[in-house]
Amino acid sequence: MEHLPVEVIGNILSQAGSAKNVIIASATCRKWREACRYHLHSLSFNSEDWPRDLTTRQLEILITQTIFQTIGLQRLSIHIDNSHEFSAAPVIAWLMYTRETLRRLSCNVRTSPNVNILEKCGRQRLEVLDLDHSAITGVEPSYQRFTCLKSLSLRHVSISALDLNLLVKACPKIESLTLDALEIVTADSQSTMDLISQTLKTFCAKSLAVDKIFLEADNLETLHLNALNLDLFELVGKSTLKNLKIDDVSVTQLEMGDSTMNLEVVDVSNFTIIWPKFYHTINRASKLKKLRIWGVIFDEEDEIVDSEAIAMSFPNLRHLSLSYELRDGLVHYNLQGNSLLENVNTLELGWSVISEHFGPWVFGMMERCPNLKKLVIHGVLSEAKTKEERQMLASFTSFIVRLMRRYEHVDVQFEYE
Repeated sequence: MEHLPVEVIGNILSQAGSAKNVIIASATCRKWREACRYHLHSLSFNSEDWPRDLTTRQLEILITQTIFQTIGLQRLSIHIDNSHEFSAAPVIAWLMYTRETLRRLSCNVRTSPNVNILEKCGRQRLEVLDLDHSAITGVEPSYQRFTCLKSLSLRHVSISALDLNLLVKACPKIESLTLDALEIVTADSQSTMDLISQTLKTFCAKSLAVDKIFLEADNLETLHLNALNLDLFELVGKSTLKNLKIDDVSVTQLEMGDSTMNLEVVDVSNFTIIWPKFYHTINRASKLKKLRIWGVIFDEEDEIVDSEAIAMSFPNLRHLSLSYELRDGLVHYNLQGNSLLENVNTLELGWSVISEHFGPWVFGMMERCPNLKKLVIHGVLSEAKTKEERQMLASFTSFIVRLMRRYEHVDVQFEYE
């Protein structure tokens, strides 16, 4: 180790993870202290890494001393639990000291009074900003401009819909935006959130208390909606969307226009769905390679996913996953038609409540996939089962054994909850 250049030692210590490890390492010798001061690029503080009897004031001093002993920090992460509320002064001092060299900032620190992090870090070289448990007010795009920012994540942040829109506009190079459990203040009673970005490639919205989301993003490639209850979600783009994931969402009106034409992955789960309407949204995605419809609830009792329509619309499909309640008399409708899913090599099928229809459905779906290589059966097993349920599970097991003998080339796997 004594022959390693001091720059290399600095790079090694930058990968240490916890600032606690860096502090211990810096006490090893003079050379390592020099590496920490002049060549350390990354520091990560987490209150869980330190003794619980450490007071808030002691934590403030420890973090301040450690940061001020470095020159040229590029990545700074500070995550302090709810039991500590810092004074604003030391937090401002950390930001002012590091802002000229900082590229990545992840901050979850409660302060009194609130610290305007945008004001301290604007017009600098920040590329990644991750804020948690903070408040953002009065965004001024002309002053608080983030010309280098590519990734922005806001979690448990209080911000108005207008300020959020202005903040996104103040990031001319933004590519990734994550909004999680925001407290959004809107001017209208219907709580509408409007976002416009010409550079955005990834957008994730989770647990937002709004009724309408309007997103204009000409270069969006990945869209993830999670834990939302919306009247309207509207996406305006230029057919660049490749990945669509919707999980635990209720939306009355889903408008995506031509944005879905080049989709490659669609993953929908725990979603109340009007299948014909949703199918119309994605049916022009001829490049689709993976389709997952999992745990969905159909709006109409006689609805079911039409495998004939899937085969006709998605000729390049490789991976198909389906799981929903098989109602009486609808399995035949699901399997009608003669079109094959010729390129599907992985098939995942599941149940939440097993029925006598599941076995024939599995068989019918396998017959539609002549080049199938892998079959995964997902099931939910309750601890207490009636005699009828046990007999049904036994019959299904016997059925699968016969199926495996017939399709020896298919790798069959089981995953039970």
